[in-house]
Amino acid sequence: MKIIQSSGKRKRAVARATVRSGKGAIRINSVPASQLQQRYFRMKFEEAVVLSGDHAKHVDVDIHVAGGGVNGQVEAARIAYCRGLVAYTGNEDLKSKYVAYDRQLLVADVRRKEASKPNRHGKARSKVQKSYR
Repeated sequence: MKIIQSSGKRKRAVARATVRSGKGAIRINSVPASQLQQRYFRMKFEEAVVLSGDHAKHVDVDIHVAGGGVNGQVEAARIAYCRGLVAYTGNEDLKSKYVAYDRQLLVADVRRKEASKPNRHGKARSKVQKSYR
C-alpha cells in the first residue's frame, strides 16, 4: 500500500497530510472536511478538492493542523492536501491545473512576522522618540 506524507505552512499554522488509497474521505483534525464550521473556510478548502476531480475519489486524506488562526490553518491544510495528492498520483496535469488556478495551492507564502528588536518596547520597527530642543 502506497502512503504519502506532505506538509504545508501558512503564517504560524503547520499542516501535515497523510494520503493513502481509499474511498475519498478527507479528515481535518479527525473531523470530516465537509463539516468545517464556517462556510467560507469550507468552500476555500473544497476548491482544491473540486479541482482534483476524480483523483480525490480514490484516496483517503488525514490532515493534522496546529498553530496559527483558522484562516492560516485552512490555507496550510489546502497546501498539504494538494502537495500530497500531486505526489501520490504523480500526475503533471493535476499539478499544472493547480498552478494555473492558484499557485498558492502548491507554493507556500514565505512571509513571516518580523522579530521584535531590543529596546523598542516590543515592536519590530518602532523608533525611540527624540527631541532636539
